[in-house]
Amino acid sequence: MISTLCTAALLSLAEPTDTTIAIENVEVTGHARQEQQMKTSQNSVQVGRDYLEKNFSGSLMQTLEGIPGVKAMSIGSGLSKPTIRGLGFNRMAVTEDGVKHEGQQWGDDHGLEIDQFAVDRAEVVKGPAALLYGSDAIGGVLNLFTNHIPMRRLEGTVQLMGRSNNESLGGSAKIGGRSGKFFYRAHVTYIDYADYKVPADSIQYYSYYIRLKDRRLRNTAGRERDGSVMLGYAGYNFHTDLRISDSYSKSGFFANAHGLEVRLSGIDYDRSRRDIDLPYQWVNHLKVLSHTSWTDERKSIELNLAYQNNLREELSEPVSHGYMPKPDGSLERRFNKNTYSGQLSLRYQLGDKHELSSGLNGEYQHNRRSGWGFIIPDFETLSLGAYAFDRFSITEHLIVNAGLRYDHVHTDIHEYHDWYKTPVGSESVYKQRSSELSRNFNSLTWSAGINWHVGEWVLKSNVGKSFRVPIPKELGADGVNYHIFRYERGNAQLDPEVSYQLDAGISWAHEGLSILLEPYVNYFPNYIYLNPTSQYVEGLQMYHYTQAEVFRYGFEAEVDYKLNNHLEADVKGEYLHARQQSGPKKGYTLPFSTPWSADADVKYLFGRIPFLERRSKGQGFIALNFHLVGAQHDIVPPESPTDGYFTLNASAGKHISLSRNTRLKVALNANNLLNKRYYDHTSYYRLIDVPEPGRNFSAMVGVEF
Repeated sequence: MISTLCTAALLSLAEPTDTTIAIENVEVTGHARQEQQMKTSQNSVQVGRDYLEKNFSGSLMQTLEGIPGVKAMSIGSGLSKPTIRGLGFNRMAVTEDGVKHEGQQWGDDHGLEIDQFAVDRAEVVKGPAALLYGSDAIGGVLNLFTNHIPMRRLEGTVQLMGRSNNESLGGSAKIGGRSGKFFYRAHVTYIDYADYKVPADSIQYYSYYIRLKDRRLRNTAGRERDGSVMLGYAGYNFHTDLRISDSYSKSGFFANAHGLEVRLSGIDYDRSRRDIDLPYQWVNHLKVLSHTSWTDERKSIELNLAYQNNLREELSEPVSHGYMPKPDGSLERRFNKNTYSGQLSLRYQLGDKHELSSGLNGEYQHNRRSGWGFIIPDFETLSLGAYAFDRFSITEHLIVNAGLRYDHVHTDIHEYHDWYKTPVGSESVYKQRSSELSRNFNSLTWSAGINWHVGEWVLKSNVGKSFRVPIPKELGADGVNYHIFRYERGNAQLDPEVSYQLDAGISWAHEGLSILLEPYVNYFPNYIYLNPTSQYVEGLQMYHYTQAEVFRYGFEAEVDYKLNNHLEADVKGEYLHARQQSGPKKGYTLPFSTPWSADADVKYLFGRIPFLERRSKGQGFIALNFHLVGAQHDIVPPESPTDGYFTLNASAGKHISLSRNTRLKVALNANNLLNKRYYDHTSYYRLIDVPEPGRNFSAMVGVEF
């Protein structure tokens, strides 16, 4: 069973950020879960710190994969990107403490630049949330909160963690305190991991047969270090805080995927499984965030201001490609993105039944590239938006809501010419890859919903229109992306994506049994996607951005049953169907479409441990998970189908009281116990015959004081 744990007050749709409320961990089940379902007409799931620790599985998104509808698109040892109902990248927004996270999220080969061990709780909003967050929230929102306010003069956590598959070792420490109305909090994390293992002795890259030393993907090692500090004031009506965080990671690219060993590179990739050789990437994300709020009995005002700098480099051996001569140096690509954003929101209680929310958003992005490789041009983007949202309580058990939003986005793209000449006819020219482009986008979106609580049932529905502005990569890309084995070309004539979606939620709870069904229907008149073609450039398949009418529908379902005080069972699953209604691939699905999946869990709960009778207060658990994924034969040519698979997984955890305010927390996880060889249809590595990671044991031990 997915137990929903909160470390702060639960949020409604119109309350995207925390104020000064902090509560202890609460397990939300039964009728409490029904009350949570009444918070918003959108389908959402909220999990707290305990859930994140008990389900620790490498990256943050791998930890959250137990939530139906949420997937981690993994690449490499410690990297993964989030998807909600099959939509990811710039189709879902990730926010940290109410501010939209802005990195190079268009990239397929790097994860979130957020310290997962600093996250206190997470909220997944399924379906369009553009009403509050604008363009990128067309598919959903992952809200992360790292702003828990310390309640004692001194408190903190020290954690050690490890994983067997990639020999990952790491540590994390958090300390905070409060004196009167002033508080502080600091956090540091360090992780180091080796090349990861797969259940295969060799792979095939096109027609090349490549043997894997010790079944490891050479040059997939990496390391990560994160730090943050927060200072604040929490009064009765007034709250303000300033948070500065910095996240750095460095990771290698699987050398064979980059084609270097095929070219007889001089690097000995097998001399060590912990070194990071060319090709590799590093990324550093600096974020400065200010949150201020003022609240009284009938209204509240919140202001979020943020600056973010995302600096990322890809380095590889200098080799010639096509007409490009061997370049000087190893810097293939460099991206430097600065983002300035602000959000002002007002919530006002109009009588006993109306709660009106409104807000203004502004964001400016400035991105510059360098290096001898080209994939996206330089650009600037200015986004402005305003929204109004009304929540009307007809009765205590019947609530309706509606909202409007207007957005204006201006994008400037710069021209780019190759630094080397290409023969064109009888001449040699510096080929133009990107042209000067200036475009304006305007959109009016809306949303309406209803919540109805009757007896043991909660019925909810939400309908709305949302949009997404084409990003500069979609408009101006023209280059090789070796890490995901394709040549990508943009389309400067793309129109903004529009989406119409109907979501429903049906939940029922009685004593130890609860049932949840969340169906949805989604229509895109002009969905933007990378269309695979039969053309090849420099030995790589050509993909180009196009638009098509797309119809999607699916559902998530979950059944929880508490047999007694010690035994719980849970079955959950999800299904997604997508079909192109127009364009060159009419009648086909979308590339990398997720197949259906289902999970069955059995959990045994226990209390005291006999030999630790006085200390082992608090609930412990042992759980077994069966994960089943269907075959995916619904593909877009020239995609290849993927067989179905199942994995057996296990987990255990326990809290042990060491003193009044000190606890020892232990969490153990085992993934793919049977060491099955299988392929994830959403993984780019399957294109070169690389299966998913083999058997893996994870452990986390922490002391909370």
